[in-house]
Amino acid sequence: MEAMQWILCPACNNKTRIRIRDDTILENFPLFCPKCKKETLINIRQFNMSVIKEPDAETQSR
Repeated sequence: MEAMQWILCPACNNKTRIRIRDDTILENFPLFCPKCKKETLINIRQFNMSVIKEPDAETQSR
């Protein structure tokens, strides 16, 4: 039987509504946390999660 785990929110470290198996590969996945209401882009490969940091939007100057 294949191992399964819940994905934990990188911001608040609580369980999300998504489970993954050991052979799951996610790239640029928008993970939403129902507790802290934040959405984070993540990559997952063999239970190793990495958070994708996006640069903040800057205002345009004329």
